[in-house]
Amino acid sequence: MKSHYDYIIVGTGLFGSVFACEMMKQGKTCLMIERRSHIGGNIYSETRDGINIHLYGAHIFHTSNERVWKYINELTTFNNYINSPIANYKGEYYNLPFNMNTFYAMWKAKTPKEVKDIINEQRKEIKGEPANLEEQAISLVGRDIFEKLIKGYTEKQWGKSCTELPSDIIKRIPVRYTFDNNYFNHRYQGIPEGGYLPIIEKLIEGADILLDTDFNSDREKYIRLGDKVLYTGPLDSLYDFCEGHLEYRSEEFEHKRFEEQNHQGVAVINYTESDVPYTRSIEHKHFESQESPVTWVSYEYPVDYAKTGEPYYPLRDDKNLVLHDKYVKKARTDESLLIGGRLAEYCYYDMDKTIASALDLVESLK
Repeated sequence: MKSHYDYIIVGTGLFGSVFACEMMKQGKTCLMIERRSHIGGNIYSETRDGINIHLYGAHIFHTSNERVWKYINELTTFNNYINSPIANYKGEYYNLPFNMNTFYAMWKAKTPKEVKDIINEQRKEIKGEPANLEEQAISLVGRDIFEKLIKGYTEKQWGKSCTELPSDIIKRIPVRYTFDNNYFNHRYQGIPEGGYLPIIEKLIEGADILLDTDFNSDREKYIRLGDKVLYTGPLDSLYDFCEGHLEYRSEEFEHKRFEEQNHQGVAVINYTESDVPYTRSIEHKHFESQESPVTWVSYEYPVDYAKTGEPYYPLRDDKNLVLHDKYVKKARTDESLLIGGRLAEYCYYDMDKTIASALDLVESLK
């Protein structure tokens, strides 16, 4: 370690790693501080039995941003994986995203007009602007789809009734009137060959790294080591929760090894009934068509943030957004502090938006 750095970067996830890489290209020195025992944040992957496992849930790269696609392709080679998950509701299987295959399985509807007629009839129960997630979902796809494929999954995910959740959560879900199971509409999509860890290793090559280190446990000590700090963690913890606690939903992951070549036949299955405790199962070998006599499947269990202390999904309702804005205003009073990334910005960022946001921050400092 050096005695002083140009930047102290809190977090070795994708945002912090891209920022570190770009700063080092400019000749800046960087110390990266990571609370976990490994680099990479939630995109960290490791290899077991020759299979690259996404330890913190499925990470499928997709973008239409040419700048971001060019940037990430300088670090890795992507395969041609297309995300086509399925939903399991009490043993019934439905294609995702919601498309003509889904609607045919649900209603035996064969044409877009038939589907739209059914949805239009079912959405009549919603009067005016949707006030919550349940009303928003029904207005998008009708009562049947909501009850079977949205309600149980969403309430498990958030630990709240759909009537208590903000409507904008459901607006991310694509609805198509074509027989197209490709989940993403973006021009570019794939999985990096060899997993995500090599990408992070290339990005932060040349930086000094402290693992198993909580920046907030000895904040002043680490601040003194650098001219500026980039903080990518939750803002409420940076300020010792002085304004209150931001709400998150967390996850626990169970990774199982099966003595068979192919356990579920697809990379991702969503479990949409409330009685199944996990939301998704992920069979990792399907991401890269890896050959192996065994397979690994991960199960995702949504849990209270208080149980794990690991923030995954921000609950972006009005109360939390007002609270987050208070912390942002505090951060802006410190000229030596930069903030960025999904936790600090209290956003659910896909990987391409994380990279774009980090590059924008770098540009703003020139």
